[in-house]
Amino acid sequence: MPYMSTVFQAAMEAGVSIRSECGGKGACGKCKVIIRDSKVVNEVTELERKHLSRQEIDSGYRLACQTRILGNVTVMIPLESRLVTRKFQLGGLERHVELKPAVRKFHVKLPKPTLSDAEPDLERLLEALSQQIPNAGELEISYEILRNLPKILRDADWSVTVTVWDDRNIIAIEPGDTLSVLFGFAVDVGTSKIVGHLVNLRTGETVSVGAIENPQLIHGEDIITRLTFAITDETRLRTLQKLAIDGINKVIREACANARVNSSNVYEVVAVGNTAMHHFLLAIQPKYLSLSPFTPAVKKQVSVATKNLNIGVNQGGILTFLPLIAGFVGADAVADVLATGIHESDELSLLVDVGTNAEVLIGNSRDILSCSCPSGPAFEGAHIKYGMKATSGAIEKVQINSHYEVHYETIGNTKPTGICGSAMIDIVAELFKRAVIDNHGRFNPCIETRRLKENNGEKEFIIAWKDETTTGREITVTQKDISEIILAKAAIYAGASILMRRINVEAKDLNKVFIAGAFGNYINLGNAKLIGLIPDVPTQKVTLAGNAAISGAKMALISKEARKAADILSKKTRYLELTTDPLFNAEFVHAMFIPHKDLSRFPSVKGI
Repeated sequence: MPYMSTVFQAAMEAGVSIRSECGGKGACGKCKVIIRDSKVVNEVTELERKHLSRQEIDSGYRLACQTRILGNVTVMIPLESRLVTRKFQLGGLERHVELKPAVRKFHVKLPKPTLSDAEPDLERLLEALSQQIPNAGELEISYEILRNLPKILRDADWSVTVTVWDDRNIIAIEPGDTLSVLFGFAVDVGTSKIVGHLVNLRTGETVSVGAIENPQLIHGEDIITRLTFAITDETRLRTLQKLAIDGINKVIREACANARVNSSNVYEVVAVGNTAMHHFLLAIQPKYLSLSPFTPAVKKQVSVATKNLNIGVNQGGILTFLPLIAGFVGADAVADVLATGIHESDELSLLVDVGTNAEVLIGNSRDILSCSCPSGPAFEGAHIKYGMKATSGAIEKVQINSHYEVHYETIGNTKPTGICGSAMIDIVAELFKRAVIDNHGRFNPCIETRRLKENNGEKEFIIAWKDETTTGREITVTQKDISEIILAKAAIYAGASILMRRINVEAKDLNKVFIAGAFGNYINLGNAKLIGLIPDVPTQKVTLAGNAAISGAKMALISKEARKAADILSKKTRYLELTTDPLFNAEFVHAMFIPHKDLSRFPSVKGI
């Protein structure tokens, strides 16, 4: 390890992943490591004393981002600080579309040139294609393919398969008949994860899937932290781009290996993601996304040669990023709408994509209004004392009975290591039901239970006793943890409420509510309504859409009509900037109550 660098920096250089939600700035306290020999590192900092208990410090715990290496040192990474494989939502709600991909193949047999027929190779090829493509003479061909065309044709004995993209460009010429081999890749480049579907473009079927944590996580769990990192210089932006591309390539390799498909037979990648992920992947300067009025560099659909991005598919492949809407409402929101079909229905629908940066849309075939809600990464376990992502050992479901006893379930049915977002919603709801917290989210000092204790002047509720956990420490929920969840849910509810008010409707007027996003698929709807995360509508009106973004990306991959619909959606969907809306501050403050300051909006929880 290089001396005077931090343990966090040294681990990054060595390819060892350590949890960090703040990108190594000492703000999150998640990068805990154990160092037995304190003589070869700097003294404990004030930031570390803020995040670590006296017992932890005495046991050798340090924060990797605050610990500077002064000599040879052995570092232990406890389970709670490791980036382990999480529980991914690989698919979502899918709707049928006509199979009409942008990529098509044509097999042609060309007559050999003779002295009486000395037509040039390219013109000969285009003429043969004109039997199958009306505008074949207008097709463009890249310099790279043109340079090799004479050899390709003659080596193939004038029998070749031509791959055409969007009826405009010849992107590959292969010897023989390869019509049966035609694949595309749909990918959702999320803030915390990258999910991809390998799709047979001849049938429209997903043949394999792949998913990984977004490698950009080492530079921060949330968008703003990464934006701050990226805008300082071009090199850092390129770093984020390379991490995203490395992640996409890894997912492509995984999916292709599982399906026994050669990645050279993948001819197009259709990508979606929020506006920041769009700019990071394409290395477009993202500075002005972080400054009012939060303007993207481009809104319309962008197509780039995959070789220019070093994406590991066919050499002539194309990456198409679906269009954005505005601000931080990106291509993933467009894909959500495609997958749910709210733009084609006369019924009024509310769509909430729950994530680090939540998107909310309301409307129907006549009009759609959208906004972005700064909900933060609390639902991913960030800023929660024992919070973690949905990985093995995470508590994901919680019930608390009238005697304050806790019943929980963990991912993998293992001993608990921490708490993921779905469980935090359960916990806040259950504590509220049992009057352990009031409608401000504050602990009730009159409750008598050994689970409610005070630690360093802050009250906390014990979810799992120390002899039940993998760490040998109690897993608790603190007053600050509850406040973080209330903040997150208030942002989302306020966004939904303001959109409804702007089109003059109430929750009772909604015909359907779609909850999209990997996290949204695992929440208890009753508890989500109880704490005021979503409007109080009958459960039968609610559809858990799963990873609707990847479903929408797949629709655009296999259907040019869906792609056209995405372009129309991008143009016609109205955008509301919440930060400038005069109703936002009041609505947000009212939503800081459980479930809301105005209980008439939640008739089912009156009297609790």
